[in-house]
Amino acid sequence: MARVIICRHGNTFDKGDIVRRVGARTDLALSKSGIKQAKFLAEQFSPLKSGYNFSKAYCSPLQRTRSTCSYILSRGHTAVAPNFLNFLIEIDYGPDENKPESDVIERIGKKAIELWDSSGTPPQGWLVEPDQIISSWKLFLKSISDTNDDILVVTSNGIARFLFEAVDNIEIDIQRKLNTASFGLVKVSQGISSLKSWNKNCIE
Repeated sequence: MARVIICRHGNTFDKGDIVRRVGARTDLALSKSGIKQAKFLAEQFSPLKSGYNFSKAYCSPLQRTRSTCSYILSRGHTAVAPNFLNFLIEIDYGPDENKPESDVIERIGKKAIELWDSSGTPPQGWLVEPDQIISSWKLFLKSISDTNDDILVVTSNGIARFLFEAVDNIEIDIQRKLNTASFGLVKVSQGISSLKSWNKNCIE
């Protein structure tokens, strides 16, 4: 059985910063609080504490996911090098890319954001292809279905939310949005994938 940890990168903004809608074309580094979050995740996923021994790791080429992934691997998983997968790159927010969140809400309205968070329906103008992302998730899960590996995947919120349509079973009742520096667990056994947890920020 393969165990896959799906993790969202840490913060790219700190308290007092103007929060912007950061997508594929905005390659921000982790903020101070984001680095703190990534270090905390590293502690959580140290082999002795978590029982996970990552043999493979994947992330997008964006700084925020690369750094989060590297911090996690630095605590007991140093023999593993991150592999870049293009489908893990955050979506492109079109005319709202890198715009203050207040401007985004003014353009598309709060209901559009709520619909995006609840069902993954992209607001007008955002450059996202849900079917393609879902297909990529399915292919990824299929590629590891015959392994017994512990696998780390670090991505962004716009990509992680479509995992729901890619797994065979969802065993929990949860919100689609994955918070920063939070993670979920997918188990894959005999070709069947099951989402076991979501939006966790510590090992229980």
